[in-house]
Amino acid sequence: MSGHTESRHLPEGEPSTGDTSLTALRTTNPRATPAHTLIDVSHRLRPRDYTIAALLDEHGTLTTEHLTSILFANPTTCRHRLHLLRRLGFIDRFIRNRPGAPNPVCWLPGLLSSRYVALSRDDTPPTARALRERQDRIYASPTLEHLLAVNDVFVALLVRARHQPGAALTRWWSERSTAAAFGHRIKPDGHGVWTDGDQETGFFLELDRGTEPIGRLVDKLASHRKLHAEGGPHYPLLFVLPSRLREQNLHRRLTDRPEPTLIVATTSPESGSDPAGPVWRLAGNGRHRLTLADLPSSHGPPGPLTPGPARPQDHPLRLVVDATS
Repeated sequence: MSGHTESRHLPEGEPSTGDTSLTALRTTNPRATPAHTLIDVSHRLRPRDYTIAALLDEHGTLTTEHLTSILFANPTTCRHRLHLLRRLGFIDRFIRNRPGAPNPVCWLPGLLSSRYVALSRDDTPPTARALRERQDRIYASPTLEHLLAVNDVFVALLVRARHQPGAALTRWWSERSTAAAFGHRIKPDGHGVWTDGDQETGFFLELDRGTEPIGRLVDKLASHRKLHAEGGPHYPLLFVLPSRLREQNLHRRLTDRPEPTLIVATTSPESGSDPAGPVWRLAGNGRHRLTLADLPSSHGPPGPLTPGPARPQDHPLRLVVDATS
């Protein structure tokens, strides 16, 4: 990985118990007004915190469980850190109560984390009003459950990489970033590049919650066919389906309407919960299941619609990886 220096933001030490500065009061009193500049809190931030900022900016929201599993060794440590970052005004959160279902704590970009991410890219930071609108839009979104389920898949890959030497999710783009990178020809739920040893597998993800007719899923192939015809990569399109029955129905429809120029693979909960494992059924390849690394995949020749292999700066955890390398 290329080196990424955060040292000017990360002086060692914490305020002493005798420190009565405004910064100390803001960071120790949860009812105090949060600091208003990055400089006010810079001595409290670590590479992992900047990683959280980048992930929330890219993917909108992640739960406490998501962040624990990919960045922390202990759930209590994670909760304490997240609540500290919230008291600092760095990130924010909400809990959307759902009768009869778990109520996860969902973390959002805060004013300072959004400011950091924008300035680190030489972009204009969002105003407080724009950020609040983005936060409220995520909270009120009718597709929030869908977004969290999409993030579940990519987080599972990051967790697998933590425990498998030589494996890594080296690129994870949101729906927004994916659409922009591929000329808005396609709009899948996300894009990733999974590396396992020397094998690099790019893929597009479509998560289905069973709320649409099967025909709508098949219709999504047309935009991917067009992308490939115009010089895009030859990545598999992965459908995560809610049941084995729905998966079988999709394969029957694909048999009736084959797509010889596309690679389509499917999975459902009955096949297993590890998206890197042998859970993927390739359309037109019988019932045999393949691992993610075994799926056919090609970045294709360089061009405006081919981002190519993952770069070091694409790695979703690059800041913590750089800090420990």
